[in-house]
This record gives sequence, structure tokens and C-alpha cells, in this order.
Amino acid sequence: MRIRRAFAMGAALTVLAVGVPAATAFSDDGDGDCKNVTNGAKETDPQCFWMAPTPKEALDIVRFWAKDDGAKLKEATEYPVGWIDCTVETCSAEGEGDGQAHDEGDPAPEGYVEDDTPPACPTAGETCSVTPEEVAAAARTAAGQAIAAATAKGMRVWVDTELVDDYAAGSAALAAAAKRVGALAAQPGVVGIRFSSQLGYNGAVKTPEEMRSFVTAAAAALHQVAPGKKLGVHTVVPEFGCGANELCSAEMKKRFPLLTAENIEPLLTSGSVDQLVLDSGLLGGSYADWKIGLAEAQRNQWTKVKALAWDTLAMIGAEDASLAGKADAPLTAEQAAAVAQDRVASPLKDGAATVNLWTRWQDGKGGTYSVLGAKLAATPAWQQLDKLEPLQRRLSTIFDPAAPAVGVTQDVEKLSEVFSQIYVTG
Repeated sequence: MRIRRAFAMGAALTVLAVGVPAATAFSDDGDGDCKNVTNGAKETDPQCFWMAPTPKEALDIVRFWAKDDGAKLKEATEYPVGWIDCTVETCSAEGEGDGQAHDEGDPAPEGYVEDDTPPACPTAGETCSVTPEEVAAAARTAAGQAIAAATAKGMRVWVDTELVDDYAAGSAALAAAAKRVGALAAQPGVVGIRFSSQLGYNGAVKTPEEMRSFVTAAAAALHQVAPGKKLGVHTVVPEFGCGANELCSAEMKKRFPLLTAENIEPLLTSGSVDQLVLDSGLLGGSYADWKIGLAEAQRNQWTKVKALAWDTLAMIGAEDASLAGKADAPLTAEQAAAVAQDRVASPLKDGAATVNLWTRWQDGKGGTYSVLGAKLAATPAWQQLDKLEPLQRRLSTIFDPAAPAVGVTQDVEKLSEVFSQIYVTG
């Protein structure tokens, strides 16, 4: 982990054009030599790590191996390991195996019995694996049809669901929900499952401990029914938009005590989350009190992601809904061009791995917002997306098969024209 972060920091410093004076890089002043070199970061933030305790000792190591024209390197031999080649040596029959070499496809050793025992479930007496019948039934649902349509168009597919209420209802409810999602995830073309949105923001979890417990339990349940699938969550870290403004950071931590870097990072280091999508909704006007505009807040967010090397722990993406205009008042060509630049192109330039765009949604009053017009007609917003061909591999969208604009297959086929990845609600 430390090595990965060290390399990531080197790349981040290069991108940010931050110069480190030679006298600092090779001084013997102490452990804090290389702190505070990016965007006003704190000493507690991971910045850089020496491969040896001090620069001087690192130089001594290099000199040791380079001495006398690399004589020590030439004398070095391969580190011994405990492997035995059974084709040229006699293998012991003690321990595991039968002492014989076997090739792929050879008959199993005498007495070998295949262990087809179902995996143990959190609650005794439950069946937590997904059956072929359940997979087939899931394929016939609207979500299953959407997944099939997206796969046929070559899109990467994620199942988008919310498990926090099931977690709160107990282990049996969580296991049942995981099985339902697992049946969808077993469809061809599905690469992952996003199991929570607005995590820590919507009030469903109250403490950092509860948030970590939910993520750990949900990930364990999903790994059991959908082994090999990537797992993701969606949230926001408001302090990231503040950059080096300490007053802004303090206020954001006060307003959103769950949504701090200290509380979110353990979700990434635990191995439970492969993808973290950060919402850009707060970046619009939430930082006006500190005279931080949209562009600056967005740069601050992705600079902080890179400074903390979160992109070495998981795939970090952005999410935005502002390209979808009201059904009766779509964005003009000028408005659409500005949003596409600010909310799509800029995050990708600043460091987001992907941008997930809401192309059709409803507000709390029932108002419909969409990137497409009636019967999937092109709009200025859609035309802007169509122009972003070099970036379309990094664009994704959310699709609810329960509320298509025309029909499940027709909607998905249209979305596949500009999006390479789709989150199917299921």
C-alpha cells in the first residue's frame, strides 16, 4: 500500500507541477521532510514515503550494490524457494497430494471426492447461493431485459441497487436482497454491483461505525452470491471542494460529520469497495461563502483525491445530473455546451476515471428531467454528448427499466450511442 501510494504521489506532483527543492529532498532534518508539498495538505495526509528510513541510507544502499562495477549484483543468486519438480525428483507421498505429477485433464487421484457442499450462510438453515432457476427468472424481468439489451450493444453493465434498508432489517433480509441482486448480476455482461447511493448523506446510517458495518456486511453478502463481481458505492465528500481553505473545510466537516475523508477512506482500504463515485451536486454554489466557484471546487476535489492516492485504492468516478433539462424547457445549445465542459470534460481532465450522468430523473415535485426529448429525440444536450466521442469510453449513465421513455430495449439502444457503461436499477 505504501509503495503504491508513493508512486501515485510522484505522478500527482508531476501533474500539479509542484517542485520540491533538492535541499529538502535530500536533507536529514527528520521524518517530515516531504510533507506539505501538494495543495496545502496536512501533515497527517499521505504525501510521500522513503523506500529506506532516510535519503542517506537509500544512497548507501545504491552505493553498496554499485561498488566495484556491480560486483555484488553479479554475485547475487536467486532466492531459494521450496518447490520440487516432480518430473525429475521423487516427491514425498506425505502431506497433501499423491506424490505424483498430474497434467490438466488427467483423471482425478483414486479416492478423490468433489466437494459440492453449498457455501455456509450467515444464518443457519438458509440457502445463500443463487440457483439456475433464479438466474433464469431474473433474466425475464425488466432489469434482466435491460441488461441483455445493453450487453448486446457492448456496454459494460452494473446492477444499481440500495441495500441499506435491508441491512437495517437484519441479516436474513440482507441475505435475501443479496440473492435477488446476485441473480441479476449473474446475467452475461454484468461486471459489478453498486449497492448504495448517497451513502452517509441520506441519513440511513448515523455513525462512522454503522456505515463501516453496513458496507462490510453488504459486501460480504454480495461476494457470497456474486463472486468475482466488482462492488461500488456513491457518496460525496464536501470538504474536498474546499482545497486549502481551512475555514471552509472545518465548516463542511461540521455540516457533514459522516462525510469526511477520515470516515470514507476505511471503506476503500477494507477491500469492500472497488469503485467510489463522488457526486458533484454540492460543487455548484455550496462554497460561495469562501469565494470558491464551480471550476475551482471541482479542481480542489480531484486534487485531493490524488493527494490522498485514493485512485490507487479504488476506481474513483464523478456523478452529475445537471445535463438533463426539464422536459418542457430543455437546455439551449449554449447551456448544454457549458455544462458538458464543466461537468463532463473538466472532471475527466482533473482526474475522474469516469463520469456517470443522469439522463432521466424526477424531482420531488414530480417534474421530469431528461437529456433526450420526446420519444428519444435528440436535444442540444444529447448533441453535446454525441460530440464527445473520444471521451465516451469514460461515460456512463443510470437507467431505470421500470420507467423507460419509450421501451426498455429502445431506450438502452439509444443510450448505447454515447455511453459505454450503464447502471441498471434492479
